[in-house]
Amino acid sequence: MWAVALRTVRDPEEAADALQDAFISAFRAADKFRAESQVTTWLHRIVVNACLDRIRRRQARPTVPLPETGFNEPATPRDSMAERETSLLVREALDQLPEEQRAPIVLVDVEGYSVAETAKLLGIAEGTVKSRCARGRGKLAKVLGHLRNPDAIANVPTHESKRAGRQPGSGEGR
Repeated sequence: MWAVALRTVRDPEEAADALQDAFISAFRAADKFRAESQVTTWLHRIVVNACLDRIRRRQARPTVPLPETGFNEPATPRDSMAERETSLLVREALDQLPEEQRAPIVLVDVEGYSVAETAKLLGIAEGTVKSRCARGRGKLAKVLGHLRNPDAIANVPTHESKRAGRQPGSGEGR
């Protein structure tokens, strides 16, 4: 439950508060549990709802945390700073997604839930989970494509350079 809350809201303090809200809600609604699903599925749904409620409230009063490191600080490959920077970039990219795409991606790709389990947790159809994940992954691929091949960005010809017959880096007017 903690992992779901933490990955959904991406802030330990918010996750702890959401988890506390969720367990209070579960305690108050325990007599309404109909045993149509497993207790863990029911509890996960309550946790996800509590997290989504917190996200909605936070969006009504947005705050932007200051980064702990500089934006473009150089880092050597495979060091902890590079991994931390990559993690921050991924979090920022996830923040750019609409909540309806972010939640399924976090549950399926990060938490490892199946599409069926995610559909139950979010109360949507399996096809909706698949399409939202596909759309979200497409957006993430565009935003994070430079992480896969950082050198490719500098060597990709632009539309204008192709039309003029120039290669990237060949200079203007040659």
